[in-house]
Amino acid sequence: MSIPKYNELYRPILEYIRDGRPRTTAELEEGLAKRFSLTDAERQERLAGGTLTFCSRIGWARTYLKKAGLVTSPKRGTVQITPEGKAAVDDDGLHIDNAYLATFPSFAEFQKGGQAATSAGTAPTAATDDEDSPQDSLDRAYARIRQTLVEDVLAEIMRQPPVFFEQLVVRLLQVMGYGGSLENAGIVTRASGDEGIDGIVKQDKLGFDQISIQAKRWDTSASVGRPDIQKFVGALAGQGATRGLFVTTARFSEEAYAYARKQHTTKIVLVDGQTLAGLMIDHNLGVTPIARYEIKRIDSDFFADTE
Repeated sequence: MSIPKYNELYRPILEYIRDGRPRTTAELEEGLAKRFSLTDAERQERLAGGTLTFCSRIGWARTYLKKAGLVTSPKRGTVQITPEGKAAVDDDGLHIDNAYLATFPSFAEFQKGGQAATSAGTAPTAATDDEDSPQDSLDRAYARIRQTLVEDVLAEIMRQPPVFFEQLVVRLLQVMGYGGSLENAGIVTRASGDEGIDGIVKQDKLGFDQISIQAKRWDTSASVGRPDIQKFVGALAGQGATRGLFVTTARFSEEAYAYARKQHTTKIVLVDGQTLAGLMIDHNLGVTPIARYEIKRIDSDFFADTE
């Protein structure tokens, strides 16, 4: 079963706590996970910002129910149903959605404040039931922006001369921490006589081991197959190398990945175009940050109960 949206959790939350007993956040999450038969993989699914999707949606559902006065938090990290919430959940025919929550003045005021914030250029508040939670919306927008940037980065790479790509790969590994401050930590091999090796990067700061690189700037829609990986493994053997990185702007076939995984004496890592561009974005190589947004939460230690 897919992870329910935040507004699909209103009634299940109220049903879980309808007995009036306060529940901790952990109890609520565990109970709802069982209610929706979520798998471990679904419970570990994360939004683009790193927050657990299921926990985030429960949090927003709790916030909206609390703003409507249907639940309360008698103690930090707990939730308890109110008489209004009990009346709502006891009405089996009642559809508990944002439209229903908006009938409560406190929620309507909260929603009104969110709409004012939106017009001022800050974060929006969900107004209808077909919308994501605010954090879902932010993560979805971020994912779209990032994917567009990935495609733009690849397009710029394809406009550059071939030697640029080999230098780019070596530089990326260096900014990722390979080679450290060691002199000549990364080099691009000569165009001839390299036996299929396009670059070498020292794996550690002291240069005890090295990573041999093959960098192929091929059409982004092309597929790199098993034969190309076999040739690379052969080139590594000819150089006495045991670690190889094959980087391309194209894609790898399933057969290529399977062959790379089978290698035991030689460690092979495959990086396709999408992954390459993503690494460049993560390490600010070839891109410039233009805006930064922080999502904050309550510092529980600061507000810890004192006995």
